[in-house]
Amino acid sequence: MTGKQPKCRNQSAEATSALARWENEGGALQSSSQNDRERHAALAEEEHVLRCLGAAVIIQWNDLPTSIQRDLFDHAISMGEPCHTAQLKDRVARFLQRTEGDESGRKRTRSTVQAVA
Repeated sequence: MTGKQPKCRNQSAEATSALARWENEGGALQSSSQNDRERHAALAEEEHVLRCLGAAVIIQWNDLPTSIQRDLFDHAISMGEPCHTAQLKDRVARFLQRTEGDESGRKRTRSTVQAVA
């Protein structure tokens, strides 16, 4: 081989490189307020999804195997700041106890989880 790349492959690489540079620079220019609104909307949507997913897990908590409960608990604790691990661990444990249901043995429901949250 001569070490030369075919012309079409070289042009494709240049186009890919140019697009990557453009995307790294933010792509098409938008006003900062538009970017802020889009970021805020995306974060709000993500937070809503996480809340729904978290509530669904809490509602099913007692039906999960103990090993899964421990894994989820450990993962939740690891999401916090390392210097506040003990406090977060305590808060999560208390939350799980409060949402466990009342003395009559009622299971967790969406409304009881939302009321405690």
